Amino acid sequence: MTRHVIVGRGAVGSTTAQLLAERGHEVRVVSRSGGSSGTAQGTGSVEYIAADAADAAALSDIAQGAVALYNCANPAYHRWPVDWPPLANALLEAAEATGSVLVTTSNLYVYGPVAGPMTEDLPLATSGTKGRVRAQMWRDAKARHHSGRIRATEARASDYFGPLVTDQSHIGARVLEPIGHGKTVRVVGDPDQPHSWTYVPDVARALVRLGADERAWGRVWHVPTNPPRSQREMVTRMCEIAGVEPVPVRGIPKIAVRGVGLFSKTTRELNETWYQFDRPFVLDSSAYTNTFGESATPMDEALSSTLDWWRSRPAS
Repeated sequence: MTRHVIVGRGAVGSTTAQLLAERGHEVRVVSRSGGSSGTAQGTGSVEYIAADAADAAALSDIAQGAVALYNCANPAYHRWPVDWPPLANALLEAAEATGSVLVTTSNLYVYGPVAGPMTEDLPLATSGTKGRVRAQMWRDAKARHHSGRIRATEARASDYFGPLVTDQSHIGARVLEPIGHGKTVRVVGDPDQPHSWTYVPDVARALVRLGADERAWGRVWHVPTNPPRSQREMVTRMCEIAGVEPVPVRGIPKIAVRGVGLFSKTTRELNETWYQFDRPFVLDSSAYTNTFGESATPMDEALSSTLDWWRSRPAS
């Protein structure tokens, strides 16, 4: 049994904790709210600790003895420029103080609009505020890695879906609720543009692999992700798997998002990433698959698990 520390208890952090515990490891999950600790399925355990992960000294104490430190945090969308820098610095300091491998969960914002599928060797060319924040986080981690101060790697994924994914997802509550009630699904942008969707259990599996495999360290990797499907295709297939009548899918125009954004800080942030939904947005994860021999969970299996969880979740 080895110790692992996860910062963040959202869908990715919780799924990663469960996977590590099932494999017999001791897991500590750090969040402001903490939680109930106990033995997980398998021989491992999950301990939930209430702490401010932006406090480098506190995080270093928690991470003592850990083989890997996973950044699965998710600050409020509109607060990234304020909340991420101190949190990212604390993670760097804790990784250096403890010798834990730093494994960061990230996204594709760092590339900005591109022509063609996104690969890990693309420049960090984003002009958006949120993308620049994430790009600087990787530059800082890479600099410490190459100076020998830490060991670091980063996993980049596209939009999440899967069990535990609810409100903050384009394939979450805003899709699953209408399907369950036979109502129109309203999606951001053009519903017929090809788009990559990453299954949360595949993210967790990749994080655990990257933290343990020396071949992963010092560079970024794209999480195994299925071939792209449009938002309409995703909704239609979920209806088929659920055995319900197909529901209409309508795109929300940019002008409507701007209008709502006058009153909603979170919605306002969608203006920066609009390019992800008005043209193809495609992730290429072949480098990961070719290196580690792991592919994405087949889409039908992933969608079935998502629907099963949604139907059985406590909130229902």
